[in-house]
Amino acid sequence: MSEPADLRIHRLDSAQPDQVARWDAFVLAQPKATFFHRAGWQTVIRGVFRHDTYFLYVESGGEIQGVLPLAHVNSRLFGNALTGLPFAVYGGAVGTTEEATTALEAEAQRLATELGTDHLELRHIERRHTDWPVQDLYVTFRKAILPKEEDNMLAIPRKQRAMVRKGIKNALTSHIDPNADRFFAMYADNVHRHGTPAMPKRYFETLLKIFGSDCEVLTVCSAEGRPLSSVLSFYFRDEVLPYYAGDDEAARDLAANDFKYWELMRLACARGLKVFDYGRSKEGTGPYAFKKNWGFEPTPLNYEYRLYKRESIPQNNPANAKYKLLIATWRRLPIGVANWLGPFIVRNLG
Repeated sequence: MSEPADLRIHRLDSAQPDQVARWDAFVLAQPKATFFHRAGWQTVIRGVFRHDTYFLYVESGGEIQGVLPLAHVNSRLFGNALTGLPFAVYGGAVGTTEEATTALEAEAQRLATELGTDHLELRHIERRHTDWPVQDLYVTFRKAILPKEEDNMLAIPRKQRAMVRKGIKNALTSHIDPNADRFFAMYADNVHRHGTPAMPKRYFETLLKIFGSDCEVLTVCSAEGRPLSSVLSFYFRDEVLPYYAGDDEAARDLAANDFKYWELMRLACARGLKVFDYGRSKEGTGPYAFKKNWGFEPTPLNYEYRLYKRESIPQNNPANAKYKLLIATWRRLPIGVANWLGPFIVRNLG
C-alpha cells in the first residue's frame, strides 16, 4: 500500500465507542456521505450476515480525513467480492480531499487482491473512474420536500394525487410501529409473491436496534384496523429514505401504497426534513414507473468495478434471464419454507 507520508489508514473497531463516535461525526459532517456510511452497518453486516468487514478510515494530524466501509462476500453461487457496501444503495470512499479518497481506494484494491476476490465493487452516485467497468442498471430518485404540507400534495402529479386522496377517503390510518412484526409479515409475503428470497426478520430487528430513532417502521391500516402496507425507513441529516416495503394483496384496491408514501412525506414535512429519497430501482420495472408517476426524476447510479478473476460485471439480480426458472420455483414454495431458506441465499447477494 502506498500513501502520502502524513496519511495513515486504520480499520474501525466497532467495540471502541470513541472510534465509532469519531467515524459517525465525520460522516454526518460530509456532504457526500450517506446513511450507508454510518459505522452501525459494520455491526449489522457482521452480526446478521457473518461477513468480514473492513471499515477503513484515513487520518492526518489526528483527524479523520475519509472513510470507506467495505464487506467481503464470498459465495460459491454468486462469487467472491469486496463491496462498498453490500445491502446498500450508496457507498464508496468519502474524503475531505482527493488525496484521502484515493488513499482509501488504493487500500481497498490492495485488500481485494489480498483476499483473492473476483472483483471490487464501489457503489458511487457520481462516476469516479472512467477506466473502470460500470454497472448502470440502477437509478435513484430524490426530490425536495416542500415546507408546507399542501404544497407537497399539489406537487404529486394529478393521477397519483387522486390515489392518495382515495386512500384518505377510504379512512386509512398510519401508525409508527415499535417493532418489525407487522412489517416483516407483509414484506416477506410481498417478496415471495415476486419470487425473491426475503431478508431474515433478525436483520430488520437489528436495524431498529442499532440505528434507534434513525430507523422507523410506518404501517398503514384499513378503517377496520387490518394492516395493509408497511415501510421501513432510514433518517439521515435532513433526509428520509424509505428503504424496505411490503404490502397485503388488498393494498392496491384501497390505495394503501400511495397513502403510505404520502403519510411518510407528510410526517417528514412536519419534522422539517428537506429531502425524500425514494431509493434505487431498475429501469423498466414497476417500482421505477411508480416513482416516476409520483413526479420523481431518475438519477443514474454508478457502481464501479475492478475486475480481477472475471471478465465482466456480475449480474446477480432478478433481471438476469438465467434466474427466471429460480424465481418461478421460489414463488411455488410454501411461505414458511421460503422464509426459512431465504436468509441462506440472500446473505450472499448483497
